[in-house]
Amino acid sequence: MENTLIDQLGNELYDALVRGQTVTPLTERHPDMTIEDAYHIQQRMTARRIEQGARVVGKKVGVTSQAVMDLLQVHQPDFGYLLDTMLYNEGEAIPVESMIQPKAEGEIAFILKHDLLGPGISNADVLRATECVMPCFEIVDSRIRDWKIRIQDTVADNASCGVFVLGDRAVDPRKVDLTTCGMVLEKNGEVAATGAGAAAIGSPVNAVAWLANTLGKLGIPLRAGEVILSGSLAAMLPVKAGDNLRVSIGGIGGCSVRFY
Repeated sequence: MENTLIDQLGNELYDALVRGQTVTPLTERHPDMTIEDAYHIQQRMTARRIEQGARVVGKKVGVTSQAVMDLLQVHQPDFGYLLDTMLYNEGEAIPVESMIQPKAEGEIAFILKHDLLGPGISNADVLRATECVMPCFEIVDSRIRDWKIRIQDTVADNASCGVFVLGDRAVDPRKVDLTTCGMVLEKNGEVAATGAGAAAIGSPVNAVAWLANTLGKLGIPLRAGEVILSGSLAAMLPVKAGDNLRVSIGGIGGCSVRFY
């Protein structure tokens, strides 16, 4: 895909974000688009946000569950960038009108104390480099009409990232079994979804190692101090104004968010 078209599509997604509007799926218009093309489009979209003053504070892993991989017909996760303008505090209210078609996911966030630069990063390396893990919500959002996405669409759209919320506790990752820890996601006081750490490609640690090694091949490190979202532990839940959500993860803690 030529650079002029990549810039055009990245600008289109940025404009959709700013205006709160959706666009026709990119893969409908450009069926030959590759995942590599999509990452270049993502970089253009992100660059536009940084030009407006946003700052990169971390990265996210997406498409970590087998169900979503099957849906998108892919066999590996994807990644996107977290910006400081996406971060909300525990319990803070999020205006639904600031997004387009939001859905909530319960996840485990890793806060790094050392850089990780792949390839060759092991799970043990990830644990040594992690300051703490926290429960979190990622509120995914898509600038693609009606969530009609293929893997190239979601990658180009910064892995469908909207905003994220970090929880109320920080835990040493060596003191909790991140594979078997259970998650309960409540919506308006009722259990809406359950999951476990193993839902993120076997373990959230696997997801962070995958990200470090994938980005390492591109010469991009995971930096000390960055937040790494390791992937959803259950299905996405649509949200609307008035909804209150809480996620609880065994041995780690909880995170609450409300929408207005």
